[in-house]
Amino acid sequence: MKHLTILVPEVQTGPNTLSCIVGTYHIFTEANRYYHQNHDKTMFKIELVGLSKQSVFLNGLLAVMPQKEITDIIKTDLIVIPAVAPNFTALDAQNTPFLDWIRNQYTHGANVASMCTGAYILASTGLLEKKNCSIHWSAETNFKQLFPNITMKTDSIITDEEGICTNGGGYSFLHLLIYLVEKYYDRPTAIYCSKIFQIDLDRQQQSDFVIFNGQKRHGDEMIIKAQEYIEHNFAEKISIQQLSERFTVGRRNFDRRFIKATGNTPIEYLQRVKIESAKKELEISGKTVNEVMYEVGYSDSKAFREIFRKVTGLSPLAYRNKYNKSAMK
Repeated sequence: MKHLTILVPEVQTGPNTLSCIVGTYHIFTEANRYYHQNHDKTMFKIELVGLSKQSVFLNGLLAVMPQKEITDIIKTDLIVIPAVAPNFTALDAQNTPFLDWIRNQYTHGANVASMCTGAYILASTGLLEKKNCSIHWSAETNFKQLFPNITMKTDSIITDEEGICTNGGGYSFLHLLIYLVEKYYDRPTAIYCSKIFQIDLDRQQQSDFVIFNGQKRHGDEMIIKAQEYIEHNFAEKISIQQLSERFTVGRRNFDRRFIKATGNTPIEYLQRVKIESAKKELEISGKTVNEVMYEVGYSDSKAFREIFRKVTGLSPLAYRNKYNKSAMK
């Protein structure tokens, strides 16, 4: 029988931390039951593992009592790291004992999976260096700044590389769990769990869930003004060259500072602002795709569709049909 460790952080927790812990325990317990029923054996021994006998969540409203402490676990096969608080800057000292333990278990053959912002703990081990990583789209900029040698794949629900899995944000951890059930049990067990828990099977992207808000906590006042200019005038024809001249900065230096501050080139930023406005119109208005396209400053329908699909993973029409109830009538 394999061993599954569900980590229980000591501090830096949030509401989704508890959801990830309970969800993992629930789904793997049901997968065990179904697999035993069909194969007469249990795949995993499942244990909640922490740094003490009790961890408190949600300002003391709830508490989790891990079955074991990490010092009791000599060998495990799969480690699941739940989401942590999104305002992460560095791992709290109370949680740092996890790092050596995770590294040691991985070295001795364990696989590791992080859920949403649990990627912060995983990245702090160094095991994600030069690997791909998915995380909640709202944490991408902060994560890039803290861990610049990790390749972000925030359009993906799941990454899986060299025994290390990561996944996107919110309740997309449920898709990771179904993926892990198929990986460790089999396809029939994954299908069964997807039906019992009503989780879409094989979901691959989180792109259409992204809400673009330009990162402005970078401290470069000139770039903040440039961002605000773009956001207020995106429907007009904006020349990036003229924009740099507006702020009396050479184009190359302007581009360099813009990328450093926002993580996007000025052109990418302008495109993201246009597409975010288009998404909102497609969600709530009765306007046609072409009307929305012209309103946000595009005149080439092919270019608009290509950029929209690149950003959201859907065509403008598919996006409207998915999110606008009036479009489905």
